[in-house]
Amino acid sequence: MTRRLSDRKIVVATHNEGKVEEIRALLAPWGIETVSAGELGLPVPEETETTFEGNCALKARAACEASGLPALADDSGIEVDALGGAPGVYTADWAETPQGRDFARAMSRTHAAVLEAGASPPWTARFVCVLSVVWPDGEVATVRGTAEGQVIWPPRGEAGHGYDPCFQPDDGDGRTFAEMSGAEKNGLSHRADAFAKLASQVLGPRPA
Repeated sequence: MTRRLSDRKIVVATHNEGKVEEIRALLAPWGIETVSAGELGLPVPEETETTFEGNCALKARAACEASGLPALADDSGIEVDALGGAPGVYTADWAETPQGRDFARAMSRTHAAVLEAGASPPWTARFVCVLSVVWPDGEVATVRGTAEGQVIWPPRGEAGHGYDPCFQPDDGDGRTFAEMSGAEKNGLSHRADAFAKLASQVLGPRPA
Protein backbone atom coordinates (compact mmCIF):
# COMPACT_ATOMS: atom_id res chain seq x y z
CA MET A 1 0.00 0.00 0.00
CA THR A 2 1.63 3.24 -1.14
CA ARG A 3 -1.31 5.62 -1.31
CA ARG A 4 -0.60 8.90 0.45
CA LEU A 5 -3.08 10.68 2.68
CA SER A 6 -3.37 14.03 0.90
CA ASP A 7 -6.38 15.23 2.89
CA ARG A 8 -5.71 17.77 5.63
CA LYS A 9 -8.59 16.59 7.82
CA ILE A 10 -9.32 13.12 9.13
CA VAL A 11 -11.82 11.53 11.50
CA VAL A 12 -10.33 9.58 14.40
CA ALA A 13 -12.88 6.80 14.77
CA THR A 14 -13.12 6.58 18.54
CA HIS A 15 -15.01 8.05 21.49
CA ASN A 16 -12.04 7.36 23.79
CA GLU A 17 -10.46 10.72 24.56
CA GLY A 18 -7.21 9.12 25.70
CA LYS A 19 -6.76 7.51 22.30
CA VAL A 20 -7.82 10.70 20.52
CA GLU A 21 -5.15 12.74 22.28
CA GLU A 22 -2.40 10.19 21.58
CA ILE A 23 -3.32 9.97 17.90
CA ARG A 24 -3.71 13.74 17.61
CA ALA A 25 -0.21 14.23 19.03
CA LEU A 26 1.23 11.65 16.64
CA LEU A 27 -0.43 13.28 13.59
CA ALA A 28 0.44 16.86 14.58
CA PRO A 29 3.81 17.05 12.77
CA TRP A 30 2.06 16.44 9.43
CA GLY A 31 -0.34 19.34 9.98
CA ILE A 32 -3.38 17.07 9.72
CA GLU A 33 -6.50 18.34 11.48
CA THR A 34 -8.28 15.68 13.50
CA VAL A 35 -11.84 15.43 14.68
CA SER A 36 -13.07 12.47 16.68
CA ALA A 37 -16.14 10.34 16.11
CA GLY A 38 -17.22 11.42 19.59
CA GLU A 39 -16.95 15.11 18.73
CA LEU A 40 -19.05 14.53 15.61
CA GLY A 41 -21.62 12.51 17.56
CA LEU A 42 -21.19 9.49 15.32
CA PRO A 43 -22.71 6.21 16.50
CA VAL A 44 -20.42 3.53 17.92
CA PRO A 45 -20.51 0.50 15.60
CA GLU A 46 -20.86 -2.95 17.11
CA GLU A 47 -17.49 -4.69 17.02
CA THR A 48 -18.49 -8.03 15.54
CA GLU A 49 -15.10 -9.20 14.26
CA THR A 50 -12.79 -11.57 16.12
CA THR A 51 -9.45 -9.95 15.18
CA PHE A 52 -7.91 -6.55 15.81
CA GLU A 53 -7.63 -6.02 12.05
CA GLY A 54 -11.29 -6.85 11.44
CA ASN A 55 -12.64 -4.58 14.15
CA CYS A 56 -10.29 -1.77 13.21
CA ALA A 57 -11.36 -1.70 9.56
CA LEU A 58 -15.00 -1.97 10.64
CA LYS A 59 -14.72 1.13 12.86
CA ALA A 60 -12.81 3.16 10.28
CA ARG A 61 -15.27 2.27 7.54
CA ALA A 62 -18.26 3.26 9.69
CA ALA A 63 -16.75 6.66 10.57
CA CYS A 64 -15.75 7.30 6.96
CA GLU A 65 -19.19 6.49 5.62
CA ALA A 66 -20.91 8.61 8.28
CA SER A 67 -18.67 11.68 7.85
CA GLY A 68 -17.58 11.57 4.22
CA LEU A 69 -13.99 12.10 5.37
CA PRO A 70 -11.05 9.71 5.48
CA ALA A 71 -11.09 7.92 8.82
CA LEU A 72 -8.38 6.51 11.05
CA ALA A 73 -9.34 3.80 13.51
CA ASP A 74 -7.41 2.08 16.25
CA ASP A 75 -8.13 -1.31 17.72
CA SER A 76 -5.85 -2.27 20.54
CA GLY A 77 -5.56 -4.52 23.53
CA ILE A 78 -3.25 -6.51 25.73
CA GLU A 79 -2.24 -10.13 25.20
CA VAL A 80 -1.03 -12.04 28.28
CA ASP A 81 0.93 -15.17 27.43
CA ALA A 82 -0.11 -17.02 30.60
CA LEU A 83 -3.73 -16.56 29.49
CA GLY A 84 -3.18 -17.82 25.97
CA GLY A 85 -3.23 -14.28 24.60
CA ALA A 86 -6.35 -13.16 26.47
CA PRO A 87 -7.95 -10.73 26.88
CA GLY A 88 -6.64 -9.72 23.45
CA VAL A 89 -9.32 -8.41 21.12
CA TYR A 90 -11.75 -8.52 24.08
CA THR A 91 -9.62 -6.24 26.31
CA ALA A 92 -12.28 -3.52 26.53
CA ASP A 93 -14.97 -6.12 27.24
CA TRP A 94 -13.09 -7.19 30.37
CA ALA A 95 -13.54 -3.63 31.65
CA GLU A 96 -17.27 -3.35 30.93
CA THR A 97 -19.65 -2.77 33.84
CA PRO A 98 -23.25 -1.54 33.94
CA GLN A 99 -21.81 1.89 34.83
CA GLY A 100 -19.27 1.95 32.00
CA ARG A 101 -15.71 0.77 31.55
CA ASP A 102 -13.69 0.18 34.70
CA PHE A 103 -10.07 -0.67 33.89
CA ALA A 104 -9.11 -1.01 37.55
CA ARG A 105 -11.58 -3.89 37.64
CA ALA A 106 -10.19 -5.25 34.37
CA MET A 107 -6.63 -5.20 35.70
CA SER A 108 -7.75 -6.99 38.89
CA ARG A 109 -9.58 -9.58 36.80
CA THR A 110 -6.47 -10.14 34.67
CA HIS A 111 -4.24 -10.51 37.72
CA ALA A 112 -6.68 -13.01 39.29
CA ALA A 113 -6.77 -15.02 36.05
CA VAL A 114 -2.97 -15.17 35.87
CA LEU A 115 -2.79 -16.42 39.46
CA GLU A 116 -5.52 -18.95 38.78
CA ALA A 117 -3.54 -20.21 35.81
CA GLY A 118 -0.65 -20.92 38.18
CA ALA A 119 1.83 -18.87 36.15
CA SER A 120 5.00 -17.60 37.79
CA PRO A 121 6.27 -14.09 37.11
CA PRO A 122 7.47 -12.50 34.95
CA TRP A 123 4.07 -12.55 33.28
CA THR A 124 5.10 -11.74 29.73
CA ALA A 125 2.62 -9.78 27.67
CA ARG A 126 2.33 -7.32 24.84
CA PHE A 127 0.18 -4.42 23.87
CA VAL A 128 -1.10 -4.69 20.30
CA CYS A 129 -2.29 -1.76 18.21
CA VAL A 130 -3.79 -2.05 14.75
CA LEU A 131 -4.42 1.12 12.76
CA SER A 132 -6.61 1.35 9.67
CA VAL A 133 -7.19 4.26 7.32
CA VAL A 134 -10.27 4.09 5.12
CA TRP A 135 -10.81 6.53 2.26
CA PRO A 136 -14.27 7.52 0.97
CA ASP A 137 -13.66 5.45 -2.17
CA GLY A 138 -13.35 2.33 0.01
CA GLU A 139 -9.58 1.81 -0.09
CA VAL A 140 -8.10 0.55 3.20
CA ALA A 141 -4.58 0.58 4.66
CA THR A 142 -3.94 -1.47 7.82
CA VAL A 143 -0.81 -1.92 9.96
CA ARG A 144 0.00 -3.67 13.28
CA GLY A 145 2.31 -2.47 16.04
CA THR A 146 3.35 -4.11 19.31
CA ALA A 147 5.04 -3.25 22.59
CA GLU A 148 6.56 -6.23 24.38
CA GLY A 149 6.76 -6.36 28.17
CA GLN A 150 5.06 -7.87 31.20
CA VAL A 151 2.04 -7.30 33.38
CA ILE A 152 2.90 -6.43 36.97
CA TRP A 153 1.01 -6.22 40.25
CA PRO A 154 0.10 -3.98 41.97
CA PRO A 155 -0.50 -1.30 39.32
CA ARG A 156 1.76 1.75 39.42
CA GLY A 157 1.38 5.29 38.09
CA GLU A 158 -1.37 7.80 37.49
CA ALA A 159 -0.81 8.74 33.83
CA GLY A 160 -2.00 7.02 30.68
CA HIS A 161 -5.21 5.04 30.41
CA GLY A 162 -6.54 1.50 30.21
CA TYR A 163 -4.04 -1.14 31.31
CA ASP A 164 -1.09 1.30 31.40
CA PRO A 165 -0.61 1.08 35.22
CA CYS A 166 0.06 -2.67 35.12
CA PHE A 167 2.18 -2.87 31.94
CA GLN A 168 5.96 -2.61 32.20
CA PRO A 169 7.59 -2.43 28.76
CA ASP A 170 10.83 -4.22 27.91
CA ASP A 171 12.96 -1.07 27.78
CA GLY A 172 15.09 -1.70 30.86
CA ASP A 173 13.67 1.34 32.64
CA GLY A 174 11.45 -0.51 35.11
CA ARG A 175 8.56 1.96 34.94
CA THR A 176 5.03 1.21 33.77
CA PHE A 177 3.45 3.16 30.93
CA ALA A 178 1.41 5.00 33.58
CA GLU A 179 4.60 6.24 35.24
CA MET A 180 5.86 7.83 32.03
CA SER A 181 5.11 11.16 30.44
CA GLY A 182 3.03 11.14 27.28
CA ALA A 183 6.12 11.86 25.19
CA GLU A 184 8.06 9.00 26.79
CA LYS A 185 5.23 6.55 26.28
CA ASN A 186 4.73 7.70 22.69
CA GLY A 187 8.33 6.75 21.99
CA LEU A 188 7.84 3.17 23.15
CA SER A 189 4.21 2.26 22.76
CA HIS A 190 2.43 -0.18 20.49
CA ARG A 191 0.55 2.77 19.03
CA ALA A 192 3.83 4.53 18.22
CA ASP A 193 5.12 1.37 16.54
CA ALA A 194 1.96 1.03 14.45
CA PHE A 195 1.99 4.73 13.66
CA ALA A 196 5.59 4.61 12.40
CA LYS A 197 4.55 1.87 9.98
CA LEU A 198 1.45 3.80 8.94
CA ALA A 199 3.53 6.94 8.40
CA SER A 200 5.93 5.14 6.07
CA GLN A 201 3.02 3.82 4.00
CA VAL A 202 0.45 6.61 4.08
CA LEU A 203 1.80 9.89 5.50
CA GLY A 204 5.23 10.09 3.96
CA PRO A 205 8.41 11.41 5.64
CA ARG A 206 7.96 13.37 8.85
CA PRO A 207 8.14 17.09 7.99
CA ALA A 208 11.25 18.85 9.22
